[in-house]
Amino acid sequence: MAHAHDHDNDHSRAGGGPTHSHAHHHAHSHAHHHVPADFGRAFAIGITLNLAFVVVEAGAGFVYGSMALVADAGHNLSDVLALALAWIAAIAARRPPSGRFTYGYKSSTILAALANALLLAIAIGAILFETVHRLMEPREPEGMAMIVVAGIGIAINALTAMLFVRGQQDLNIRGAYLHMVADALVSLGVVLAGVAILLTGLAWIDAAVSLVIVAVIAWSTWGLARDSVAMGMLAAPAGIDLGDVRRHLAGLDGVAAVHDLHVWPMSTTETALTAHLVMPERPASDGFLQDVAAALRERFGVDHATLQIESGESLCEQGC
Repeated sequence: MAHAHDHDNDHSRAGGGPTHSHAHHHAHSHAHHHVPADFGRAFAIGITLNLAFVVVEAGAGFVYGSMALVADAGHNLSDVLALALAWIAAIAARRPPSGRFTYGYKSSTILAALANALLLAIAIGAILFETVHRLMEPREPEGMAMIVVAGIGIAINALTAMLFVRGQQDLNIRGAYLHMVADALVSLGVVLAGVAILLTGLAWIDAAVSLVIVAVIAWSTWGLARDSVAMGMLAAPAGIDLGDVRRHLAGLDGVAAVHDLHVWPMSTTETALTAHLVMPERPASDGFLQDVAAALRERFGVDHATLQIESGESLCEQGC
């Protein structure tokens, strides 16, 4: 929806100086075609399955003397916490604006993505610590127990990851998905290590496989951390070229100049834009504002657009 309104801003100088009146037009687009899908059921299933598996895997690790299984269980537990955090953020993002939070709680999804990246980094550190310890003090665990238990882990984590595969455009959901994929890879590594140990009796193979897994997880974590930090810094979404946006607005009929253009993420799924359009020859009608908002939404994926129209009679304080 787009709408326009006029308002006068009076700036009085001390001592009864002259008053300046500026008329402005604003267009606000509040389309929600990128509203996060409801993954509540997926989160509930994923958390329940993985929490139950953590208990089983940790117990099996202690019973069969496999520190790899215990470490994997710890990694799975961190991902259960990450899923819970992502779920809370997804729920918060749907809450309506209130009080000081005039945009609602949409940005909580960005905070959750940052936290997920941090949890993955902590998990990497824990796995590396255990791997170095195993290299220094190799012990031969029960290979068959590792294969069976970790095989169950692959199935559970792969199933959970599939529940989130359709939400990759949402950084918060992508974080949950990456956690599950990372867990499946870790479990696969434990299975391979178990097979190799059964065939060769070399306990150090477990540590070697763990190093490869850590490298894979670190690669995916870097991408998530980079994107979530950029969003936290209000950088324009990677899929939006600011030059194209500026040229599009400058090419509109009647627009002489564009300044104060800002594009930033309101959440992991919604984008906002503000811009000043200098239109000295043509006043902005409601139809014009609606068309611009619709074009920004369709071409650039901008959900919330605020456009300020200026006649160009006064100098731009920040430059045109």
